[in-house]
Amino acid sequence: MSNAISVNQISKSYGDFVAVNNLSLEVKTGSIFGLLGPNGAGKSTTIRMIVNITIPDSGQIKLFGQPMSARLQERVGYLPEDRGLYKKMKVGEQLAFFAELKGLSHSEAQKRIDAWLDRIEMTQWKNKKWEELSKGMQQKVQFVSTILHSPDLVILDEPFTGLDPISAGLLKEIVQELKENNKTIIFSTHLMEQAEELCDEICLINQGRKLLGGPVREVKRGFGWRYVAVDGENFEETLRNNPLVREFTPNRDHTEIFLENGADPQSLLRQLVSNGARITKFEMVAPSLNEIFIESVKRANEK
Repeated sequence: MSNAISVNQISKSYGDFVAVNNLSLEVKTGSIFGLLGPNGAGKSTTIRMIVNITIPDSGQIKLFGQPMSARLQERVGYLPEDRGLYKKMKVGEQLAFFAELKGLSHSEAQKRIDAWLDRIEMTQWKNKKWEELSKGMQQKVQFVSTILHSPDLVILDEPFTGLDPISAGLLKEIVQELKENNKTIIFSTHLMEQAEELCDEICLINQGRKLLGGPVREVKRGFGWRYVAVDGENFEETLRNNPLVREFTPNRDHTEIFLENGADPQSLLRQLVSNGARITKFEMVAPSLNEIFIESVKRANEK
């Protein structure tokens, strides 16, 4: 699979402050890539360098195998973290303005605008001024302005912040459809649950440096299994005073079993079954991205 983006050892400083420090990453074409990190980690600065708003002090960035150019800009859609369009312009006029800046004809722009406003359930707001919309509505319209010209690369900086669950769900659905159409999506967030739900690969940065990265499944496996989730009947007695089990905690839909270091989960399963337990669930649970995020940042800050 080819790379939509190749970032090679880029750095950016503002005076004495190092915003991005020797960062490298690759984003595969047709994937959803999460640029993750706490607030102030350097995510937005990295994105601004990728879209050529800010020039790196050193290093190289390529889009679709080439340095950024005016022609490549046409293939990019960028939703910045700092939202805001023209307050007095109507929604339809704003979308047409940005569509035509990206090279769409007026008639094609109107056709796409009507289709997208229908999709986000805002057709009746087409002739309303921007300032008359709620913040959530404004965010959905700006999202549409980002993808209206059907870009090959879509970059979303904190795209779901402040959205209600229904609107956030709709935008996530659209992002998945973009991927199915071989579009490449980068989204920056500090909300790990969103990244875990959507991303194929991630890069976690802190204080401008890359801490870890790769396919989400591999990153999680690299941190080991957190616990075993078990449900069924007649199994708790086997867990008590068991040399394989450090502790176990029942919750609403399963029991969390934390094993001793080096303990084999399959050995525990065999014990449970041989002792007459009826097991309906036995699942190895990896740490969440949120737990990995917290642990990784904590380790980095302790160095």
